[in-house]
Amino acid sequence: MKYYFLYSLLLLQFTSISAQPPAGYYNTASGLTGTALQQALHDIIDNHTVVTYSDLWTHFQTTDKRSDGKVWDMYSDIASGTPAYLYTFGINQCGEYNSEGDCYNREHSFPKSWFGGEVSPMYTDLFHLYPTDGWVNNKRGNLPFGITSAATWTSTNGSRLGNCSYSGYSAEIFEPVNAYKGDFARSYFYMAVRYYGEDSGWPGSDMVTGSQPKAWALKMLMEWDVSDPVSLKETNRNNAVYTIQGNRNPFIDNTSYANLIWGSTIGIEDNSAEKGSLKVWPNPANDIVSIEVPDIYGSNYRLRIMDISGRVLLDNMVSGIQVNIEVSGYDPGYYILVITGGNGVLTAPLIISP
Repeated sequence: MKYYFLYSLLLLQFTSISAQPPAGYYNTASGLTGTALQQALHDIIDNHTVVTYSDLWTHFQTTDKRSDGKVWDMYSDIASGTPAYLYTFGINQCGEYNSEGDCYNREHSFPKSWFGGEVSPMYTDLFHLYPTDGWVNNKRGNLPFGITSAATWTSTNGSRLGNCSYSGYSAEIFEPVNAYKGDFARSYFYMAVRYYGEDSGWPGSDMVTGSQPKAWALKMLMEWDVSDPVSLKETNRNNAVYTIQGNRNPFIDNTSYANLIWGSTIGIEDNSAEKGSLKVWPNPANDIVSIEVPDIYGSNYRLRIMDISGRVLLDNMVSGIQVNIEVSGYDPGYYILVITGGNGVLTAPLIISP
């Protein structure tokens, strides 16, 4: 049996920041799920204004400027500290480089070889292009994003190369730092929607088929989407790119869209709409979470906690309408609470905060 959950309201508890789409911008996507929603969002953000490759240098000064006026480079920035180096717009553009800290260039976070090279409009689409250190960009090349437990190289901010340790892929990957994993996840979700139905000729890669993330990558990106929520940086960037290109990243504007489109493809399906709902608090949680089941379930039921791959992490028989569960040992991310009793199955999202 598969289980489906919506986590948008809970994600909004993670952050009070919201982007500012025009009134009615997403009206035609309302109430849709799955490929119907993906198509509707594609139609909304399709046919954006295309900029030139040389224009990117200027546009970065609007889309990727730190509060101190320097270049916001996600391959070198240290979110809670001081980067080893900072770049000045227009002065430190690459150019040649011999080591990290020499200059910044234009990084296709979704590598251009995956969509066929210098092909419009993908080649200059700002929603996946970022200013990054040239040396680190070169190290990444066109490797997939991933997670490694055995780094072969580490940048000054902690970005890493190494064989992938995330289930489903084992070859070499590039792992960005935790503070920006959500940014890159939502960039990839954007690509999967903006170029939905337009990617039949794309070469793809070990991470994507056309513009669509492969199963292992999709699970990982959805975890990154939750563990690194939308930031003010992303909100401001979304608004800035909208001014330039005339389209938006829906996954920054609405944190429920990823799950509404792809939730069922990673093993989740709704079966609890008519059975009442679970009360779960606090949510997000990082210590103790309290769960209250509807009265119709009585005082004896089975409680499970599953991750999004379907792995069962807790499986207990429980007595009592309300129960407290220790979750401090769980990794940050989102999980599924599953209650099974005489009146069927109830599910609810559970988010573990860092």
